[in-house]
Amino acid sequence: MPFPDIDPVLIQIGPFAIRWYALAYIAGLVLGWRYVVALAQTPRIWPGAAPVTKLDVDDALLWAALGVILGGRLGYVLVYNPAYFASHPLEIFYVWQGGMSFHGGAFGVLVAILFFARSRGIPPLSMMDLASAAAPIGLFFGRIANFINAELWGRVTDAPWGVIFPTGGPLPRHPSQLYEAALEGIALFLLLRLLTHNLGALKKPGMTTGIFIAGYGAARTTVEFFREPDQQIGYLFGDWLTMGMLLSVPMVLVGAGLAVYCARREVKPAAAMKRK
Repeated sequence: MPFPDIDPVLIQIGPFAIRWYALAYIAGLVLGWRYVVALAQTPRIWPGAAPVTKLDVDDALLWAALGVILGGRLGYVLVYNPAYFASHPLEIFYVWQGGMSFHGGAFGVLVAILFFARSRGIPPLSMMDLASAAAPIGLFFGRIANFINAELWGRVTDAPWGVIFPTGGPLPRHPSQLYEAALEGIALFLLLRLLTHNLGALKKPGMTTGIFIAGYGAARTTVEFFREPDQQIGYLFGDWLTMGMLLSVPMVLVGAGLAVYCARREVKPAAAMKRK
């Protein structure tokens, strides 16, 4: 099927343009923020009092946004296309053109949230659990934006739902952006929602974070079998190993290990929720 006629620019007035890509990041951050507020205001899912207040969540939003944008962009520049940006350094700042790395964004958020938690005396693992529970919302909108931008498309396919992307040549390709939106966004969000609201995951600080890390790693590794690797990198081995896999498989192991460790650890409610 042909690529749908979607203009990546929603509104343009002279040099000023509002792009779907930017709106996707805004939607992910705003909806994620509201979801974290809702989690913090649901007493039954915590072992005692919630570790954060609404004011804490409001203030953490700016830290998280900076972590996503700076980490995501630097991760893409340094890992996926360092040679190009070394020759075109000003384009590092052209974030509206796309080019963000989840792994870099995740690291950026991790650093930002840890600094924020330390500055407020909030248990770092609990703060990370809240960010992890909301992260699939941003992933969903980010992958939809990738599809609208006709970027990060999949490998050539004869499946009836294959899409002929305007930048992907004449052959139909897997809409791998939509696969990622479904797995990293919808499926992972529902899994984490089940764990936090029905299985008491937030009562074990760090467990939600571990399952998010492992779940994302598994979802991304799966989709990498359908996604075309970045042209400037290609396959790292044979016709199957990609940079995305190399970065994601360790996440499965680390995340699973963290989740198991935190699930088995005994945490006293008073100690878990202690604030400075």
